[in-house]
Amino acid sequence: MTQLKRACAGEITPEMQQVSVQEKINAEEVKDLVARGLAVIPANKNHRNLKAIGIGRGMRTKVNANLGTSPTFPEWKNEIEKLKVSLDCAVDAVMDLSTGGEIRTCRQEIIDQAPVPVGTVPIYEAAVRAREAQGAVVEMDPDDLFQVITEQAEQGVDFITVHCGVTRRIVEKLKKQPRLLGIVSRGGAMTAGWILHNNRENPLYEQFDRLLEICLVHDVTLSLGDGLRPGCLDDATDQAQIDELMVLGELVQRSRRAGVQVMVEGPGHVPFDQITANVVLQKRLCHEAPFYVLGPLVTDIAAGYDHIASAIGGTVAAIAGADFLCYVTPSEHLGLPTVDDVREGIMASRIAAHAADIVKGSPHVRERDKAMAIARRDLDWQKQMKLALDPQKAQEMHRALNPVEQEVCSMCGEFCAIDMVNKYLHKDGGEDA
Repeated sequence: MTQLKRACAGEITPEMQQVSVQEKINAEEVKDLVARGLAVIPANKNHRNLKAIGIGRGMRTKVNANLGTSPTFPEWKNEIEKLKVSLDCAVDAVMDLSTGGEIRTCRQEIIDQAPVPVGTVPIYEAAVRAREAQGAVVEMDPDDLFQVITEQAEQGVDFITVHCGVTRRIVEKLKKQPRLLGIVSRGGAMTAGWILHNNRENPLYEQFDRLLEICLVHDVTLSLGDGLRPGCLDDATDQAQIDELMVLGELVQRSRRAGVQVMVEGPGHVPFDQITANVVLQKRLCHEAPFYVLGPLVTDIAAGYDHIASAIGGTVAAIAGADFLCYVTPSEHLGLPTVDDVREGIMASRIAAHAADIVKGSPHVRERDKAMAIARRDLDWQKQMKLALDPQKAQEMHRALNPVEQEVCSMCGEFCAIDMVNKYLHKDGGEDA
């Protein structure tokens, strides 16, 4: 049985116990959240070394890192190096988005080496196969797509992004009401192209029950993809985005009734002042399902710094109720990320998630911030390094900028405010010197 079915039957699973310890909340509460669909625990029965996490209401905001090969960079071993960096950066989940080289081998290596949940976008592999066999993505046989989903579930994939909400009706409407950037989601564009070329309904929507059956067998969590997410500020919160969201709300209910765990993906490029409304709308239309957002990016012109634009939007989204942040790297819109880009992207998203959790009042979140303040007051550099979100970078920068070991740093030196306050304001128990 799935985590959802077991929760509805009143069972507290080992995975729920793990989440309870991580989140510092009662196991009964975890079970209740999963049973109501307000939280998910992506945990495929075939992912043997998995340490379960919870995504949803009342839990710490989680961060995902995207990995995967491309036709230009097909070597899967490079993605394993990125995985190692991701785990060093304490990422909560990873997704394998491979479209080149030995795709199955890459995915298997990631699953075998990742103790965190692993996600995929199955239509990517199906598209690669269709291009090799039929010459074009739009010639893909729906049975081949479901075969890929089955194979990935059998391998141990914990959650899959499926663009079920890109329906024939919405695509036809989009032709009459074009956007500035059209469809920027790869999976969304593939699905829309297939619909128009074959003059047929999206097979993932039309055969949604078939998809649910596969997920039930292995307890794969559905991540209902935002195939029509806005790719620029001008397209944010438009008709196509909302139409898709309404379809996803319907599919959330069908998934829950079937006993399949489900979360919903969201935008995209969104102006700062529309982010909260987007999250509130998603929670309303999708029955409070956990919300997984890409960014959102608050500007279109931050090329090279999109991880910062994403962190700004991600903080606002998480405060408003988003539960899961997909990282954005400095190379977003520019190319496949390097190992360093992966590190920068994860840390930017972790900062956003932590900043939001402070506001959301997640249990014990501020303890680390308070400990850092005390370490800074005491000029305890070793403790400061340990408490930093990225201890490695903090240590490297401190050593590089302070060639001479001293109690104060090279920024202020003998004019250090904290050192002066410690010597005089706090002298003799805080009395004036």
